[in-house]
Order: sequence, then structure tokens, then C-alpha cells
Amino acid sequence: MQNDDVWLVVPLYNEAAVIADVVHEARTVFPNIVCVDDGSTDASAKRAELAGAAVVRHPVNLGQGAALQTGFDYALGDPSMRFVVTYDADGQHQIQDVAAMVQRIRRGDVQVVFGSRFLDERNEASVPKRAILRVAVAYTNATTGTRLTDAHNGLRVLRRDVVAQLDITQNRMAHASEIVAQIGSMRLDGAKVAYAEEPVHILYTDYSRAKGQSLWNAVNILAELIWR
Repeated sequence: MQNDDVWLVVPLYNEAAVIADVVHEARTVFPNIVCVDDGSTDASAKRAELAGAAVVRHPVNLGQGAALQTGFDYALGDPSMRFVVTYDADGQHQIQDVAAMVQRIRRGDVQVVFGSRFLDERNEASVPKRAILRVAVAYTNATTGTRLTDAHNGLRVLRRDVVAQLDITQNRMAHASEIVAQIGSMRLDGAKVAYAEEPVHILYTDYSRAKGQSLWNAVNILAELIWR
């Protein structure tokens, strides 16, 4: 089956209202999905499982970084896995963007593809949020030796050998910068890891805004970067 060498890793915390739709849509293109239920107190895990995802459970909430590391370990257990996609559970990511990013990495000249909200004009983030995220990107670029336009987008595609070397210790918002820093310093076969960015459209829905993911997420990212 096409894309059966790809695993979507989905951190999952109290997204029972939308996770079934997210999994159903994603599985039309990518059959292999693991949702890491990070101590949810609702029916998130059950609905993800019924929608066709594999589910791994944390007994308590550890944070998105920890959920990603658990998902990476799970995906690495499949010997046919070549690529891992980090994918959000709240419906903000678009599966067509993932398909384009996977197509990009299959060309073989890069080992990582980062999604960027700032390479085209499709995204609807507010001016304050854009400003805060750009400060966070500048800080990350300065401290990791990378050159990205959007270091804190949760949509990424990683080749297997990159995933195998990642060791996420920052469990919460700062995990995104930790991933970038580790990739920036990583070497494979004696050469630095090559990466590229692809434009992605983040769909800021009424549901995601109601959860407070518009401006405060960006503020939290910046705060954790500075005080981690």
C-alpha cells in the first residue's frame, strides 16, 4: 500500500470531540497512525482506537514532548517504517500538506522536512501571534545553528535514522526547540543532517481557538524558551 512506510505520531490529550475525524481523514492517505494518549480524562483514546489508530497510553499527563518520544519509540518498532510525521490531534493540520512534505523527503536529498506557516499567505494567525512566533524563531535559530522560518510548527517529517537519534527531554512547549537543536547538531554518515521547509496551512478553527491555542500558545513557547 502507498505510504505504508510512513507513521503519523499524534500526541493526544482531551481531544475526544475531534480525534475520530482527524484519524479518519488522515488514514485516507496514511494508514499507519499511533496516537499517544497523554493522560486524557475523556474518551480520546477510545475514539482514536475505534477510528483505526494504534493507541499507546500514558497513565498521567506528561506533556507533548514526552508523547512524541513515546510515539517515536513505537514507530521505530516497525522495521518497514522509513518516515515519521509529527501531527497534531486538534484538526489544525491538513493532510494534503503532509502528503506534499512526504513527497519532498522521498526525493532523498534531505532527512527532515519542517512545515512552515510563514512561506505563503494562507495562514490566519493574528499579528501579535506572528510577532511572538518570529521572536521565538529568531531565538531558536540563534541558539541552534539552524535557519528556519517557523521552528515551532508541530508538523514535521523525519527520516528513520533521524528519529532513532532523537532524545526528547523537554516534555512541554520547549520540546520543539529541542528537536531543532538536536537536528541542527546531528550527523549521519559523517555529514550534517540536511533539512528543508515546506509551506503548510494551519486551520485555526473555533474549536482550537476555544481551547486557547491562538495567542497564549505562542507566549508559552517564548517563555519556555527563555526559562527552560
